[in-house]
Amino acid sequence: MDKILTDKEQIVLDKLVMLCVLEKMEIPLTEDSILDICSVKNDWIKNYMDCKAIIHELTESKLLYKIGNVEDGKELFALTYEGRECLSYLYRRIPFSLRENISQYLQLNKLNVKSAQEYTSTYNKNDDGSYNIILRIYEPLITVPMFELKIKAPTRQSANEAIHKWKTSAPEIYESIYEKLINID
Repeated sequence: MDKILTDKEQIVLDKLVMLCVLEKMEIPLTEDSILDICSVKNDWIKNYMDCKAIIHELTESKLLYKIGNVEDGKELFALTYEGRECLSYLYRRIPFSLRENISQYLQLNKLNVKSAQEYTSTYNKNDDGSYNIILRIYEPLITVPMFELKIKAPTRQSANEAIHKWKTSAPEIYESIYEKLINID
């Protein structure tokens, strides 16, 4: 039977869970990825707004740090040395079953999370009814795209198809364009 936690104990546990997720992912994560992992796809931090607040509290208390630029919306969060140290001291406060659940989920989904952060896509509608599609590739620790492709699609359906194809074939597309444009002799 699960122990009922006080509000204060629950907040501490939620913060430790977030630190644990960031440590096990081994790469910086966007705020959206953290929220998705901890609160949307799993109920490790039950309240979405609490999860959002915890990210910022951990950053203010120097257990996480930001990499990136607010202007381009590609801020990444990573553990500081103090965050790793804090987690190492308090790791056992996370129930074993929850630690196992986190480990299993991240082991199965690490590559999906990583590629969702590295291969991004958006589109917007033009006045003429066509759609501009922006496809980007990011490196894990760099918040400025290393590759950006802008194309125009005639319909929303074709824009959605392009975005779907990008998610699965971005590396091959990038490699093909790079090889055709850049001489590596």
